[in-house]
Amino acid sequence: MKDHGDLMAKLFRGFGDVSRLRVLACLRDGPQSVGALVARTRLTQPNVSMHLGCLADCGLVTRERRGRFVDYALADKRVVKLLDQAEELLLEIDHRIEACPRYEAPSGAKRRRSPRQPRRRRR
Repeated sequence: MKDHGDLMAKLFRGFGDVSRLRVLACLRDGPQSVGALVARTRLTQPNVSMHLGCLADCGLVTRERRGRFVDYALADKRVVKLLDQAEELLLEIDHRIEACPRYEAPSGAKRRRSPRQPRRRRR
């Protein structure tokens, strides 16, 4: 069994992606299909589906089949409460979060190459 702190960190990693936060924010308004979420978030359909799968696997959203379509909804009202509280906190400390150098990638950090991007030759 994982340590409570490890599980808490894993939970917050679920909230730690901008795209997943956009999807969760849309689901605050109630159950929605992938198509509706694509339109609202302006993410691609595969991207939305991938994030919904992640959120469903973690227990943050539920799926309900409706004929050919699947509606997604927040699994627990406390997710809305957590998002609301995070926004409240951010209103007070947004300037400090924005200025925090610890949340930025180090300036000398290597970027990961996408699999399709060819390696550059050194001269």
